[in-house]
Amino acid sequence: MTAALPPAASIQQLHHYAYKSRDAEETRHFYEDILGLPLYHIIQSDYVPSTGEYCPYTHFFFRLQDGSFIAFFDIGDDVKPEPSPNTPLWINHIAFRVNTVQELEDTKTRLQAHGIEVLGVTDHHIFKSIYFFDPNGIRLELAAQVADAALMEKESTSAHQRLDAWTARKEVWRQERAQGKVNTLLKPETNDRPEFVPKQA
Repeated sequence: MTAALPPAASIQQLHHYAYKSRDAEETRHFYEDILGLPLYHIIQSDYVPSTGEYCPYTHFFFRLQDGSFIAFFDIGDDVKPEPSPNTPLWINHIAFRVNTVQELEDTKTRLQAHGIEVLGVTDHHIFKSIYFFDPNGIRLELAAQVADAALMEKESTSAHQRLDAWTARKEVWRQERAQGKVNTLLKPETNDRPEFVPKQA
């Protein structure tokens, strides 16, 4: 049956991420004046085109170097988006790529000069990152790639195998949890980041 379907679209790049903004000018100041992303496009309407529901909004876009965007909706309520109640704050985030680790250091200095708390530089082996929150409570990451194309290609050859192994272990864990045999979180079979395991006293 699926053979009769048209092929999947050739997805070229990210077009945009969209988030709720507490205040458009506050968000513009952060992304344009501090991070250096130019305000590029605004759409304003009373009705949502996709659903038809009434919700007046200003939808505004900041352009990245590759032509993609991060966008926001100010719906005039002056309320920040709430984090997901069942998800740790560090999980949901958007990561932007920069060219060098020096740019990470420079941006960290710039952010801190504006009173913004920054974590890192954090070493992820294949890239290094800094982390911080925007005025809407959205966690952002700037990442500088340090692995070359050959290493990334090598890593890609084992990705499906590793995910399949995780999925198989998760199925066993689900069954054992349903039977009351386990009540702990499922852990990966290997730890790629042993340097972050606390040393035993």
